[in-house]
Amino acid sequence: MRKVKVSLQPIVSKINLPTVLKTAILPGDSIERLFIATQVGEIFYIGNGVINTFLDIRPQILKLGTSEQGVSGRGYDERGLLGLAFHPLFYYNGLFYLHYSVSGTQGPGALPKPFKHNPCDPTTLNLKWINRETQYDHIDTVEEWVVQRKSQPQKRRTLLNIRRPFFNHNGVNSLNFSPETGKLVLTTGDGGSGYDPFNLSQDDMEIAGKIIEIDVVKNTFIYNPPVVTRFNELPASIQETLTVLAKGVRNIPGISFQKFYNQYIKYVGNVGQDLVESIFSFVHYKPIPVTQLIQASLRNTEPDQDGFINFGWRGWEGAFPTSIIRGCTNNPTLEEETIAYYNEAVKTSFRRLQPLTSYFHKDQRPDKFGGTALTGVQAYMGNEIPNLTGSVVFTDLARNEGSEPPVRGVLAYTNVRADCKLNDFSIIETDYDFGSQSAYYVTLGTNLDQTRLYLGVYGSMKVTDFNLGTIFEIVP
Repeated sequence: MRKVKVSLQPIVSKINLPTVLKTAILPGDSIERLFIATQVGEIFYIGNGVINTFLDIRPQILKLGTSEQGVSGRGYDERGLLGLAFHPLFYYNGLFYLHYSVSGTQGPGALPKPFKHNPCDPTTLNLKWINRETQYDHIDTVEEWVVQRKSQPQKRRTLLNIRRPFFNHNGVNSLNFSPETGKLVLTTGDGGSGYDPFNLSQDDMEIAGKIIEIDVVKNTFIYNPPVVTRFNELPASIQETLTVLAKGVRNIPGISFQKFYNQYIKYVGNVGQDLVESIFSFVHYKPIPVTQLIQASLRNTEPDQDGFINFGWRGWEGAFPTSIIRGCTNNPTLEEETIAYYNEAVKTSFRRLQPLTSYFHKDQRPDKFGGTALTGVQAYMGNEIPNLTGSVVFTDLARNEGSEPPVRGVLAYTNVRADCKLNDFSIIETDYDFGSQSAYYVTLGTNLDQTRLYLGVYGSMKVTDFNLGTIFEIVP
Protein backbone atom coordinates (compact mmCIF):
# COMPACT_ATOMS: atom_id res chain seq x y z
CA MET A 1 0.00 0.00 0.00
CA ARG A 2 1.35 3.43 -0.98
CA LYS A 3 1.70 6.14 1.67
CA VAL A 4 -0.71 8.97 0.93
CA LYS A 5 -0.66 12.48 2.39
CA VAL A 6 -3.49 14.97 1.94
CA SER A 7 -4.60 18.36 3.18
CA LEU A 8 -7.93 19.26 4.77
CA GLN A 9 -9.38 22.48 3.40
CA PRO A 10 -12.16 23.96 5.58
CA ILE A 11 -15.38 24.83 3.75
CA VAL A 12 -17.76 25.73 6.57
CA SER A 13 -17.56 25.59 10.37
CA LYS A 14 -19.69 25.91 13.52
CA ILE A 15 -22.49 23.69 12.23
CA ASN A 16 -24.33 20.92 14.05
CA LEU A 17 -23.28 17.27 13.75
CA PRO A 18 -23.23 16.39 10.01
CA THR A 19 -24.69 13.07 8.86
CA VAL A 20 -24.76 13.39 5.04
CA LEU A 21 -22.46 15.17 2.56
CA LYS A 22 -23.33 15.02 -1.14
CA THR A 23 -23.73 17.31 -4.13
CA ALA A 24 -26.61 18.11 -6.46
CA ILE A 25 -27.69 20.69 -9.03
CA LEU A 26 -30.84 22.50 -7.94
CA PRO A 27 -33.70 22.87 -10.46
CA GLY A 28 -33.04 26.02 -12.48
CA ASP A 29 -29.44 26.24 -11.23
CA SER A 30 -26.23 25.68 -13.18
CA ILE A 31 -23.74 24.81 -10.43
CA GLU A 32 -23.21 21.55 -8.58
CA ARG A 33 -23.47 22.47 -4.91
CA LEU A 34 -22.48 20.69 -1.71
CA PHE A 35 -25.42 19.76 0.53
CA ILE A 36 -24.93 19.14 4.25
CA ALA A 37 -27.53 17.36 6.40
CA THR A 38 -27.21 17.59 10.18
CA GLN A 39 -28.41 15.04 12.72
CA VAL A 40 -30.71 17.58 14.40
CA GLY A 41 -32.65 18.16 11.15
CA GLU A 42 -31.09 20.93 9.06
CA ILE A 43 -30.06 20.74 5.39
CA PHE A 44 -27.73 23.43 4.04
CA TYR A 45 -26.06 23.99 0.69
CA ILE A 46 -22.96 25.95 -0.22
CA GLY A 47 -23.31 28.57 -2.91
CA ASN A 48 -20.64 31.13 -3.87
CA GLY A 49 -18.88 30.52 -0.58
CA VAL A 50 -22.06 31.22 1.40
CA ILE A 51 -24.03 28.66 3.40
CA ASN A 52 -27.77 28.67 2.59
CA THR A 53 -30.63 26.83 4.30
CA PHE A 54 -32.33 24.35 1.97
CA LEU A 55 -34.68 22.76 4.54
CA ASP A 56 -35.14 22.82 8.30
CA ILE A 57 -37.20 19.98 9.82
CA ARG A 58 -35.89 20.27 13.38
CA PRO A 59 -39.45 20.37 14.83
CA GLN A 60 -40.19 17.05 13.10
CA ILE A 61 -37.10 15.30 14.56
CA LEU A 62 -37.34 13.30 17.78
CA LYS A 63 -35.73 15.13 20.73
CA LEU A 64 -32.18 13.81 20.67
CA GLY A 65 -29.90 12.90 23.55
CA THR A 66 -32.77 12.49 26.04
CA SER A 67 -33.54 8.76 25.93
CA GLU A 68 -33.61 6.72 29.10
CA GLN A 69 -32.00 3.85 27.20
CA GLY A 70 -28.31 3.23 27.77
CA VAL A 71 -25.71 5.82 26.80
CA SER A 72 -28.27 7.87 24.86
CA GLY A 73 -29.29 9.65 28.05
CA ARG A 74 -25.86 11.29 28.23
CA GLY A 75 -26.14 13.26 24.98
CA TYR A 76 -24.88 10.59 22.59
CA ASP A 77 -27.53 9.49 20.08
CA GLU A 78 -27.81 7.60 16.79
CA ARG A 79 -31.25 8.86 15.80
CA GLY A 80 -32.20 12.05 13.95
CA LEU A 81 -31.93 13.07 10.28
CA LEU A 82 -29.89 10.14 8.93
CA GLY A 83 -30.54 9.96 5.19
CA LEU A 84 -30.76 12.38 2.26
CA ALA A 85 -30.82 11.30 -1.39
CA PHE A 86 -31.48 13.24 -4.57
CA HIS A 87 -33.40 11.56 -7.38
CA PRO A 88 -31.18 10.88 -10.44
CA LEU A 89 -33.42 13.36 -12.32
CA PHE A 90 -33.49 15.86 -9.42
CA TYR A 91 -32.56 18.78 -11.68
CA TYR A 92 -35.70 18.13 -13.75
CA ASN A 93 -38.23 16.76 -11.23
CA GLY A 94 -37.02 18.25 -7.92
CA LEU A 95 -37.54 14.97 -6.04
CA PHE A 96 -35.45 14.12 -2.98
CA TYR A 97 -35.79 11.68 -0.10
CA LEU A 98 -35.31 11.86 3.67
CA HIS A 99 -34.86 9.28 6.43
CA TYR A 100 -35.31 10.53 9.99
CA SER A 101 -36.53 9.67 13.50
CA VAL A 102 -39.97 11.15 14.08
CA SER A 103 -40.77 13.69 16.80
CA GLY A 104 -43.03 12.46 19.60
CA THR A 105 -42.44 8.74 18.98
CA GLN A 106 -40.13 8.03 21.93
CA GLY A 107 -40.96 4.69 23.54
CA PRO A 108 -39.58 2.70 26.50
CA GLY A 109 -37.40 0.40 24.37
CA ALA A 110 -37.74 -3.27 23.49
CA LEU A 111 -36.14 -4.59 26.70
CA PRO A 112 -36.71 -3.41 30.30
CA LYS A 113 -32.96 -3.26 30.97
CA PRO A 114 -29.77 -3.23 28.87
CA PHE A 115 -29.12 -6.52 27.08
CA LYS A 116 -26.41 -8.70 28.63
CA HIS A 117 -25.08 -11.31 26.21
CA ASN A 118 -23.98 -14.56 27.84
CA PRO A 119 -23.01 -17.56 25.69
CA CYS A 120 -23.51 -19.79 28.74
CA ASP A 121 -27.14 -18.68 29.14
CA PRO A 122 -29.38 -19.91 26.27
CA THR A 123 -32.13 -17.44 27.24
CA THR A 124 -29.89 -14.59 26.09
CA LEU A 125 -29.29 -16.28 22.73
CA ASN A 126 -32.94 -16.78 21.76
CA LEU A 127 -34.73 -13.63 22.85
CA LYS A 128 -37.89 -12.57 21.00
CA TRP A 129 -39.11 -9.03 20.43
CA ILE A 130 -42.63 -9.13 21.83
CA ASN A 131 -45.33 -6.48 22.38
CA ARG A 132 -43.82 -4.50 19.52
CA GLU A 133 -46.59 -1.89 19.41
CA THR A 134 -45.67 -0.71 22.92
CA GLN A 135 -42.13 -2.03 23.52
CA TYR A 136 -40.02 -0.02 21.07
CA ASP A 137 -37.69 2.97 21.16
CA HIS A 138 -38.84 5.20 18.31
CA ILE A 139 -40.25 5.35 14.77
CA ASP A 140 -38.19 6.11 11.66
CA THR A 141 -39.76 7.39 8.46
CA VAL A 142 -38.66 7.51 4.81
CA GLU A 143 -40.31 10.34 2.87
CA GLU A 144 -40.42 11.75 -0.66
CA TRP A 145 -40.13 15.54 -0.99
CA VAL A 146 -40.15 17.91 -3.94
CA VAL A 147 -38.66 21.34 -4.60
CA GLN A 148 -39.58 23.49 -7.56
CA ARG A 149 -37.51 26.34 -8.93
CA LYS A 150 -37.12 29.10 -6.29
CA SER A 151 -39.77 27.62 -4.00
CA GLN A 152 -39.78 25.95 -0.60
CA PRO A 153 -39.47 22.15 -0.50
CA GLN A 154 -42.71 20.29 0.22
CA LYS A 155 -43.35 16.76 1.44
CA ARG A 156 -45.16 14.62 -1.16
CA ARG A 157 -45.64 11.24 0.55
CA THR A 158 -44.29 8.77 3.09
CA LEU A 159 -42.72 5.59 1.69
CA LEU A 160 -42.11 3.68 4.94
CA ASN A 161 -42.74 4.03 8.69
CA ILE A 162 -40.49 1.67 10.65
CA ARG A 163 -40.70 0.94 14.37
CA ARG A 164 -37.22 0.50 15.90
CA PRO A 165 -36.43 -1.57 19.04
CA PHE A 166 -33.52 0.52 20.39
CA PHE A 167 -32.07 4.01 19.94
CA ASN A 168 -28.95 2.93 18.00
CA HIS A 169 -28.01 1.19 14.73
CA ASN A 170 -30.41 3.09 12.47
CA GLY A 171 -27.85 3.62 9.70
CA VAL A 172 -26.28 6.92 8.64
CA ASN A 173 -26.05 8.33 5.11
CA SER A 174 -28.74 5.67 4.80
CA LEU A 175 -30.35 6.72 1.50
CA ASN A 176 -28.57 6.51 -1.86
CA PHE A 177 -29.76 5.92 -5.41
CA SER A 178 -28.34 2.97 -7.32
CA PRO A 179 -26.93 4.01 -10.72
CA GLU A 180 -27.52 0.40 -11.85
CA THR A 181 -31.21 -0.02 -11.04
CA GLY A 182 -32.37 3.56 -10.56
CA LYS A 183 -33.89 2.49 -7.25
CA LEU A 184 -33.61 4.17 -3.88
CA VAL A 185 -31.35 2.11 -1.58
CA LEU A 186 -32.14 2.13 2.16
CA THR A 187 -29.46 0.75 4.49
CA THR A 188 -31.00 -0.09 7.87
CA GLY A 189 -29.10 -1.25 10.93
CA ASP A 190 -30.03 -4.27 13.03
CA GLY A 191 -32.16 -2.20 15.41
CA GLY A 192 -29.54 -1.60 18.04
CA SER A 193 -28.51 -2.57 21.55
CA GLY A 194 -25.49 -4.86 21.02
CA TYR A 195 -25.09 -8.36 19.60
CA ASP A 196 -28.52 -8.07 17.86
CA PRO A 197 -30.51 -9.56 20.81
CA PHE A 198 -33.43 -10.74 18.63
CA ASN A 199 -31.28 -11.84 15.65
CA LEU A 200 -33.31 -9.52 13.42
CA SER A 201 -30.51 -9.23 10.85
CA GLN A 202 -30.81 -12.88 9.73
CA ASP A 203 -34.63 -13.06 9.80
CA ASP A 204 -35.96 -12.65 6.25
CA MET A 205 -39.20 -11.02 7.44
CA GLU A 206 -37.53 -8.33 9.54
CA ILE A 207 -36.89 -4.92 7.99
CA ALA A 208 -34.00 -4.40 10.43
CA GLY A 209 -30.51 -5.50 9.39
CA LYS A 210 -31.13 -5.31 5.64
CA ILE A 211 -30.22 -3.33 2.53
CA ILE A 212 -33.49 -2.57 0.75
CA GLU A 213 -34.15 -1.27 -2.76
CA ILE A 214 -37.28 0.87 -3.14
CA ASP A 215 -38.82 1.39 -6.58
CA VAL A 216 -40.00 5.00 -6.22
CA VAL A 217 -41.50 4.95 -9.73
CA LYS A 218 -44.21 2.56 -8.51
CA ASN A 219 -46.58 5.04 -6.88
CA THR A 220 -48.63 3.10 -4.33
CA PHE A 221 -51.12 5.91 -3.66
CA ILE A 222 -50.70 5.10 0.04
CA TYR A 223 -49.46 8.40 1.40
CA ASN A 224 -49.35 7.45 5.08
CA PRO A 225 -48.38 3.77 5.34
CA PRO A 226 -48.77 1.86 8.61
CA VAL A 227 -45.98 1.69 11.18
CA VAL A 228 -44.36 -1.76 10.86
CA THR A 229 -41.34 -3.83 11.85
CA ARG A 230 -41.75 -6.74 9.39
CA PHE A 231 -42.23 -6.88 5.62
CA ASN A 232 -45.41 -8.98 5.89
CA GLU A 233 -47.09 -6.21 7.88
CA LEU A 234 -46.95 -3.85 4.87
CA PRO A 235 -49.83 -3.41 2.40
CA ALA A 236 -49.38 -5.53 -0.73
CA SER A 237 -48.90 -2.49 -2.97
CA ILE A 238 -45.92 -1.35 -0.87
CA GLN A 239 -44.47 -4.88 -0.69
CA GLU A 240 -44.37 -4.87 -4.49
CA THR A 241 -42.07 -1.82 -4.52
CA LEU A 242 -39.41 -3.47 -2.34
CA THR A 243 -36.55 -5.89 -2.96
CA VAL A 244 -33.94 -6.98 -0.43
CA LEU A 245 -30.36 -6.67 -1.65
CA ALA A 246 -28.62 -8.00 1.47
CA LYS A 247 -29.06 -9.16 5.06
CA GLY A 248 -26.73 -9.84 7.99
CA VAL A 249 -26.20 -6.09 8.51
CA ARG A 250 -25.16 -4.68 11.89
CA ASN A 251 -24.99 -0.98 11.02
CA ILE A 252 -24.01 0.66 7.75
CA PRO A 253 -22.66 4.17 7.01
CA GLY A 254 -24.08 4.16 3.48
CA ILE A 255 -23.31 2.39 0.20
CA SER A 256 -20.98 3.61 -2.56
CA PHE A 257 -21.06 2.66 -6.26
CA GLN A 258 -17.89 2.72 -8.38
CA LYS A 259 -18.19 2.35 -12.15
CA PHE A 260 -15.83 -0.27 -13.57
CA TYR A 261 -16.19 -0.55 -17.36
CA ASN A 262 -19.90 -1.37 -17.87
CA GLN A 263 -20.66 -2.51 -14.33
CA TYR A 264 -20.49 -1.19 -10.77
CA ILE A 265 -18.52 -2.25 -7.73
CA LYS A 266 -20.59 -1.78 -4.59
CA TYR A 267 -18.82 -0.86 -1.33
CA VAL A 268 -20.53 -1.31 2.02
CA GLY A 269 -19.07 -0.78 5.48
CA ASN A 270 -20.42 -2.79 8.41
CA VAL A 271 -19.79 -1.32 11.85
CA GLY A 272 -18.27 -3.89 14.22
CA GLN A 273 -19.09 -5.06 17.73
CA ASP A 274 -16.00 -5.69 19.89
CA LEU A 275 -13.33 -6.79 17.44
CA VAL A 276 -13.21 -5.32 13.91
CA GLU A 277 -14.72 -2.83 11.48
CA SER A 278 -15.26 -4.26 7.98
CA ILE A 279 -15.69 -3.06 4.41
CA PHE A 280 -17.30 -5.35 1.84
CA SER A 281 -17.31 -5.14 -1.95
CA PHE A 282 -19.34 -6.98 -4.55
CA VAL A 283 -20.31 -6.58 -8.19
CA HIS A 284 -22.95 -9.20 -8.94
CA TYR A 285 -25.92 -9.78 -6.71
CA LYS A 286 -29.43 -11.14 -6.95
CA PRO A 287 -31.93 -9.19 -4.85
CA ILE A 288 -35.02 -11.02 -3.61
CA PRO A 289 -38.42 -9.35 -4.07
CA VAL A 290 -40.18 -8.92 -0.73
CA THR A 291 -43.22 -10.68 -2.20
CA GLN A 292 -41.05 -13.80 -2.75
CA LEU A 293 -39.71 -13.65 0.81
CA ILE A 294 -43.26 -13.48 2.14
CA GLN A 295 -44.42 -16.40 0.00
CA ALA A 296 -41.47 -18.51 1.20
CA SER A 297 -42.30 -17.61 4.80
CA LEU A 298 -45.94 -18.63 4.34
CA ARG A 299 -44.85 -21.97 2.88
CA ASN A 300 -42.20 -22.34 5.60
CA THR A 301 -39.53 -22.82 2.94
CA GLU A 302 -36.19 -21.18 2.21
CA PRO A 303 -36.22 -18.63 -0.64
CA ASP A 304 -33.69 -19.08 -3.42
CA GLN A 305 -30.63 -17.28 -2.03
CA ASP A 306 -28.25 -17.94 -4.91
CA GLY A 307 -26.51 -14.59 -5.53
CA PHE A 308 -28.13 -12.98 -2.48
CA ILE A 309 -25.69 -11.01 -0.27
CA ASN A 310 -25.30 -11.98 3.39
CA PHE A 311 -22.75 -10.12 5.54
CA GLY A 312 -23.01 -12.80 8.23
CA TRP A 313 -23.99 -10.78 11.30
CA ARG A 314 -24.81 -11.75 14.07
CA GLY A 315 -22.89 -14.98 13.58
CA TRP A 316 -19.87 -13.25 12.07
CA GLU A 317 -18.13 -9.95 12.74
CA GLY A 318 -16.34 -9.33 9.46
CA ALA A 319 -14.11 -12.36 8.81
CA PHE A 320 -14.36 -13.63 12.41
CA PRO A 321 -16.98 -15.61 14.35
CA THR A 322 -18.72 -13.20 16.71
CA SER A 323 -16.96 -13.22 20.07
CA ILE A 324 -17.31 -11.72 23.51
CA ILE A 325 -14.08 -10.20 24.75
CA ARG A 326 -13.51 -10.31 28.50
CA GLY A 327 -10.58 -9.80 30.80
CA CYS A 328 -8.90 -12.88 32.26
CA THR A 329 -9.28 -13.08 36.02
CA ASN A 330 -5.89 -14.74 36.52
CA ASN A 331 -4.02 -12.25 34.35
CA PRO A 332 -5.51 -8.76 33.81
CA THR A 333 -3.11 -8.09 30.91
CA LEU A 334 -4.70 -10.88 28.84
CA GLU A 335 -8.13 -11.20 27.25
CA GLU A 336 -10.45 -14.13 26.74
CA GLU A 337 -12.54 -14.40 23.58
CA THR A 338 -15.70 -16.49 23.68
CA ILE A 339 -17.81 -17.29 20.60
CA ALA A 340 -21.24 -15.93 21.43
CA TYR A 341 -23.55 -17.26 18.70
CA TYR A 342 -22.11 -20.57 17.58
CA ASN A 343 -25.24 -21.76 15.76
CA GLU A 344 -25.50 -18.58 13.65
CA ALA A 345 -21.76 -18.71 12.88
CA VAL A 346 -22.07 -22.23 11.50
CA LYS A 347 -25.34 -21.59 9.66
CA THR A 348 -24.06 -18.52 7.81
CA SER A 349 -20.45 -19.63 7.29
CA PHE A 350 -20.87 -20.90 3.73
CA ARG A 351 -23.30 -18.21 2.53
CA ARG A 352 -21.73 -15.05 3.88
CA LEU A 353 -19.70 -12.55 1.88
CA GLN A 354 -16.06 -12.20 2.88
CA PRO A 355 -14.95 -8.62 3.63
CA LEU A 356 -12.66 -6.66 1.33
CA THR A 357 -10.75 -5.42 4.37
CA SER A 358 -11.09 -5.30 8.14
CA TYR A 359 -9.30 -3.26 10.77
CA PHE A 360 -9.13 -4.06 14.46
CA HIS A 361 -10.26 -2.11 17.50
CA LYS A 362 -6.80 -2.82 18.92
CA ASP A 363 -3.77 -2.86 16.65
CA GLN A 364 -0.25 -2.07 17.87
CA ARG A 365 1.44 -2.16 14.45
CA PRO A 366 3.21 1.16 13.76
CA ASP A 367 1.55 1.73 10.36
CA LYS A 368 -1.99 0.78 11.49
CA PHE A 369 -4.46 2.06 14.07
CA GLY A 370 -7.02 0.87 16.57
CA GLY A 371 -10.50 1.80 15.40
CA THR A 372 -13.74 2.72 17.16
CA ALA A 373 -16.53 2.80 14.56
CA LEU A 374 -16.60 3.02 10.76
CA THR A 375 -18.36 6.26 9.76
CA GLY A 376 -17.98 6.55 5.99
CA VAL A 377 -17.01 4.62 2.84
CA GLN A 378 -16.61 6.31 -0.56
CA ALA A 379 -15.04 5.40 -3.89
CA TYR A 380 -12.64 8.03 -5.27
CA MET A 381 -12.29 8.43 -9.04
CA GLY A 382 -10.50 11.77 -9.22
CA ASN A 383 -6.98 12.50 -10.47
CA GLU A 384 -6.09 15.32 -8.07
CA ILE A 385 -4.83 12.79 -5.51
CA PRO A 386 -3.31 10.24 -7.94
CA ASN A 387 -2.30 7.69 -5.29
CA LEU A 388 -5.97 7.36 -4.32
CA THR A 389 -7.47 7.13 -7.82
CA GLY A 390 -9.70 4.06 -8.05
CA SER A 391 -9.46 3.39 -4.31
CA VAL A 392 -12.15 3.17 -1.66
CA VAL A 393 -11.62 5.72 1.12
CA PHE A 394 -13.03 5.26 4.61
CA THR A 395 -13.22 7.08 7.93
CA ASP A 396 -13.22 5.92 11.53
CA LEU A 397 -14.78 7.96 14.31
CA ALA A 398 -11.74 8.04 16.61
CA ARG A 399 -8.41 6.34 17.16
CA ASN A 400 -8.74 3.75 19.91
CA GLU A 401 -5.25 3.73 21.32
CA GLY A 402 -5.79 4.61 24.96
CA SER A 403 -4.25 8.03 24.42
CA GLU A 404 -5.26 11.13 26.31
CA PRO A 405 -7.54 13.77 24.74
CA PRO A 406 -7.84 15.44 22.33
CA VAL A 407 -9.46 12.72 20.21
CA ARG A 408 -8.57 12.29 16.52
CA GLY A 409 -10.48 10.46 13.81
CA VAL A 410 -8.79 8.41 11.10
CA LEU A 411 -8.80 8.58 7.30
CA ALA A 412 -7.67 5.46 5.41
CA TYR A 413 -8.01 3.64 2.09
CA THR A 414 -7.91 0.22 0.45
CA ASN A 415 -8.34 -1.33 -3.01
CA VAL A 416 -10.07 -4.33 -4.53
CA ARG A 417 -7.58 -7.10 -5.25
CA ALA A 418 -7.63 -8.87 -8.60
CA ASP A 419 -8.03 -12.22 -6.82
CA CYS A 420 -10.87 -10.78 -4.67
CA LYS A 421 -9.14 -11.85 -1.45
CA LEU A 422 -8.92 -9.89 1.80
CA ASN A 423 -6.80 -6.80 1.21
CA ASP A 424 -4.64 -4.60 3.40
CA PHE A 425 -5.38 -0.95 4.15
CA SER A 426 -3.27 2.14 4.76
CA ILE A 427 -3.71 5.31 6.83
CA ILE A 428 -4.04 8.57 4.88
CA GLU A 429 -1.94 11.18 6.65
CA THR A 430 -3.39 14.68 7.05
CA ASP A 431 -1.66 17.96 7.85
CA TYR A 432 -4.48 19.87 9.54
CA ASP A 433 -3.85 21.13 13.08
CA PHE A 434 -7.00 20.77 15.22
CA GLY A 435 -5.16 22.15 18.24
CA SER A 436 -6.63 21.17 21.61
CA GLN A 437 -10.08 20.51 20.10
CA SER A 438 -11.28 16.91 19.71
CA ALA A 439 -11.89 15.89 16.08
CA TYR A 440 -14.28 12.99 15.58
CA TYR A 441 -14.55 12.00 11.89
CA VAL A 442 -18.32 11.55 11.65
CA THR A 443 -19.11 11.37 7.93
CA LEU A 444 -17.55 11.14 4.47
CA GLY A 445 -19.06 12.34 1.19
CA THR A 446 -18.31 12.86 -2.47
CA ASN A 447 -19.55 14.79 -5.48
CA LEU A 448 -21.58 13.39 -8.38
CA ASP A 449 -18.65 12.00 -10.41
CA GLN A 450 -16.64 10.96 -7.30
CA THR A 451 -13.73 13.25 -8.11
CA ARG A 452 -13.95 15.17 -4.81
CA LEU A 453 -14.08 13.99 -1.22
CA TYR A 454 -15.66 15.80 1.72
CA LEU A 455 -15.07 15.09 5.40
CA GLY A 456 -17.36 15.97 8.30
CA VAL A 457 -15.57 16.51 11.64
CA TYR A 458 -17.18 17.15 15.02
CA GLY A 459 -15.71 18.36 18.30
CA SER A 460 -17.80 16.02 20.46
CA MET A 461 -19.56 12.65 20.37
CA LYS A 462 -22.69 14.30 21.79
CA VAL A 463 -25.32 15.58 19.39
CA THR A 464 -26.49 17.94 22.17
CA ASP A 465 -23.15 19.78 22.06
CA PHE A 466 -24.13 22.18 19.29
CA ASN A 467 -22.21 24.04 16.56
CA LEU A 468 -18.96 22.07 16.84
CA GLY A 469 -18.88 20.82 13.24
CA THR A 470 -16.52 21.63 10.38
CA ILE A 471 -16.78 20.41 6.78
CA PHE A 472 -13.52 19.93 4.90
CA GLU A 473 -12.64 19.11 1.34
CA ILE A 474 -9.86 16.53 1.12
CA VAL A 475 -7.28 18.01 -1.28
CA PRO A 476 -3.69 17.20 -2.40
